[in-house]
Amino acid sequence: MDALSDVLSLLKLRSYVSGGFDAGGDWAISFGPHDGIKFHAVVTGSCWISVEGEPPVQVNAGECFLLPRGRPFQIASNLSVEPVHVSQVLPPKQSGGIVTYNGGGDYLSIGGYFTLSEGQSELLLNVLPPLLHIRDRPGSATLNWCVERMRQELLEGQPGDFIVAQQLATIVLVQALRLYLSDRTTEETGWLAALTDKRLRAAIAAMHGAPGQRWTLQALASEAGMSRTAFSVTFKERAGLSPMEYLTRWRMMQAADRLTSTRQSLAEIGSALGYESEKSFSTAFKRVMHCSPRQYGRRQGGAGATGLSFAPEMEGSPSLL
Repeated sequence: MDALSDVLSLLKLRSYVSGGFDAGGDWAISFGPHDGIKFHAVVTGSCWISVEGEPPVQVNAGECFLLPRGRPFQIASNLSVEPVHVSQVLPPKQSGGIVTYNGGGDYLSIGGYFTLSEGQSELLLNVLPPLLHIRDRPGSATLNWCVERMRQELLEGQPGDFIVAQQLATIVLVQALRLYLSDRTTEETGWLAALTDKRLRAAIAAMHGAPGQRWTLQALASEAGMSRTAFSVTFKERAGLSPMEYLTRWRMMQAADRLTSTRQSLAEIGSALGYESEKSFSTAFKRVMHCSPRQYGRRQGGAGATGLSFAPEMEGSPSLL
């Protein structure tokens, strides 16, 4: 797999298409903080999205936005309209389908959310801005097709529609991240930004493919086709940490996953990830994860076998939007 697929798989990404919102006239809706990543895809009309601490952005038909940081937000047809809370708009037991507000007809969007493994979610969320606005442009045809297909699934109510919509939502996220990466500037840092450089991408793929290998800086530079010095400097500039720091962090993400999804001993996990002893593995794990492997395993085990949270709204409001 490629590096982005590796990370999304490690995060145990789960997608949920909650439903559609068909509004008419002037309207504004507010949302509280949420877990995971929310997304809205505008099918017809346009809206303003205002995320706490960020300037408002207008989103038009054929575009979508993602909210990775969980901040409170508002969507509106007009920024001067006083917002009502989402709980006042949606039926309390609503699940799926399309909700009509103010008579509908002027604006239609499809909404949903993605949950991530709690222990490692910051691996993706911390390198994304509070609001990702994916504009309609060449290259977004796949995203638009998926959104239209989701709309049809919600309207038709065919057997298996939940599974189809769930898979389409995952494609929407991946395509949105691809479009986001294609627009990135060289000033931005993080492993996601590093993937825009095909040389660094090759080195990252090598680390992901064989995390237990005794990698050296020279060996990773060779994977990238660069000199040792140029590779080290470029990687640090783009990823925000050194190649060996990235390798250690990736190993600990792998270890965290194995601690909660396998019955391997600490010695077995450490050996598979390139550590000569259980002690050296435990020391590295505690340095990165801020707790011992055993503490992490117990903590995640107490939250459930997968360590996942399926609550899209922290304050308990409906999740259709």
